[in-house]
Amino acid sequence: MISDRFIIEFDRALRTLCAPASTVREVPGNSEAEPVMSAAEKAHAAALMRVNHVGEICAQALYQGQSLTSREDGVRRALEEAAREETEHLAWTERRLAELGSRTSLLNPFWYLGALAIGVVAGKLGDDWSLGFLAETERQVEAHLDHHLSELPEQDTRSRAIVAQMRSDEIVHAETATRLGARELPPPAIAAMRLAAKAMTRTAYYV
Repeated sequence: MISDRFIIEFDRALRTLCAPASTVREVPGNSEAEPVMSAAEKAHAAALMRVNHVGEICAQALYQGQSLTSREDGVRRALEEAAREETEHLAWTERRLAELGSRTSLLNPFWYLGALAIGVVAGKLGDDWSLGFLAETERQVEAHLDHHLSELPEQDTRSRAIVAQMRSDEIVHAETATRLGARELPPPAIAAMRLAAKAMTRTAYYV
């Protein structure tokens, strides 16, 4: 029933925003010793991990919106499987932020609602366009994580292990979307996505 689905999705949103995320896999880098970093290095690493945490909040909302409007069961299952892995990313980044003595973004509800709306619109356009949006999102996230690997302090092996595993998972998500029939997005849409992502990352670094 529609009311049951609404309750389930509302509960999912609350758990994403308000409850600690869980992980089945071991946290990458968990066996590494906590690195010695200067105050500036630690603050920079924490800010980068906060950006990554926001990215996972947005991923949860995007997949939720796309799943709500998906027409095919196979596509919906792929979205739900990707969302489960993104929940683990959420747990990893959340835990690392705590270890670094920092916090998540104060704007997480705003990021979530915005990404949810985008996901619903993408899903309404049809599964091929929705998958195309997913594939392009993951490609841009991969590039973004590459940049973070170059920015994180070299000795922060705990953060670097998390980001590296996230990057590997995002590549698989993009490949899955392509295999399921993702349509290539037009250049203006790709440019708009990059612009929105840049605004989000710059804001989340500080707030």
